[in-house]
Amino acid sequence: MPAFEFSGVGRIVFGRGKFSMAGDLAKSLGRSALVIYNGNANESRVQTIARSGVQVHAIRQRGEPVVSQVDAAVEEARRRECDCVIGIGGGSAIDAAKAVAGLLTSGGSAIDYMEVVGKGRKISHPSAPWMAIPTTAGTGAEATRNAVIGLPEKKFKASIRSEMLLPRISLVDSDLGADVSPAVTAGSGMDAICQLIESYTSLGASPMTDALALTGIPLAAKNLPVAFADGGNLAARDAMALAALLSGMALTNAGLGAVHGFAAPIGANFPVPHGVVCAALLPHVVHANIHALCSQTGGEASPGLDRYAAIGQIFGGTGEPLDACVSFITELKRQLKIPPLKEFGIGERDIPEMVALARRTSSMKFNPVQLSEDALSDVLRQAIY
Repeated sequence: MPAFEFSGVGRIVFGRGKFSMAGDLAKSLGRSALVIYNGNANESRVQTIARSGVQVHAIRQRGEPVVSQVDAAVEEARRRECDCVIGIGGGSAIDAAKAVAGLLTSGGSAIDYMEVVGKGRKISHPSAPWMAIPTTAGTGAEATRNAVIGLPEKKFKASIRSEMLLPRISLVDSDLGADVSPAVTAGSGMDAICQLIESYTSLGASPMTDALALTGIPLAAKNLPVAFADGGNLAARDAMALAALLSGMALTNAGLGAVHGFAAPIGANFPVPHGVVCAALLPHVVHANIHALCSQTGGEASPGLDRYAAIGQIFGGTGEPLDACVSFITELKRQLKIPPLKEFGIGERDIPEMVALARRTSSMKFNPVQLSEDALSDVLRQAIY
């Protein structure tokens, strides 16, 4: 039995209608909360929390968080004497809240703790009490120990990472995603599927993360097309909320792979949603990984190929499971109308720089096989066109 470690959220409150508990849960964290949110629909939800008796100081997160925004939010929290933090919205708002909670107790700037492009200092103290309330089903940020922060001057996004950043409470209510657009549903959902697949095939996978991924993959595969076609289907929304939560729990303990290796520099340099990057790249990365693994083994079975075959069997269809793994993802991407990356201004000229930056990311070291520069270039080229 392999040795492993597993970190998780202190308390998870999951279920339709559970947002009614948000005020009481907020009061259990502190008396004055910095609430970071995104999306128009969440403005009224912030007011709901405020009516519970907690002092609320709200900041709207626009776009994915960057160092200057996080540092400014920390200063605002200190000025307002906030003793807890709440993130409500998509992954951008939750990652911003996560970073703020960590910096409130450890001090310094976000750049001091960022991997790759920052100083890489360790978070030295438990974060301020904080709660994650996701309103999209995708990033799993409500269950991860890393906050992804952008540094525009370095054309890069990187993580602040520590088990001390895990939220005290994650409140997951699929009702909050009922008004999310089909496009956001598609991108977020494909991010969840990608995270589940990359966690299961990661070199850092363990029996614990396998159990989470193998529960989440069929949930997402079955219910994402339904949620996309009918946003009012709350059973599908429930399933996707759970799949996203499971993906966050899995990835924070197993690591990811080449899709997310590319996502960091692409998202930092082009106006493309994170989930769209993942969706555009996923079938091509899976195909490249399978091809490289087959080349390594001469076509014989291997642990990595066995895992892709298991995913293919979950997806079903006729033919070889390895082929089914790629064909299902490709068809799902088409069905969800995921655009090619060229629509966001990415072209042939950008491939060498994006490949070089992707190779620096922490996700690449967990990819199930080392991909050559040519293979990575081909993957990105196919996603562009």
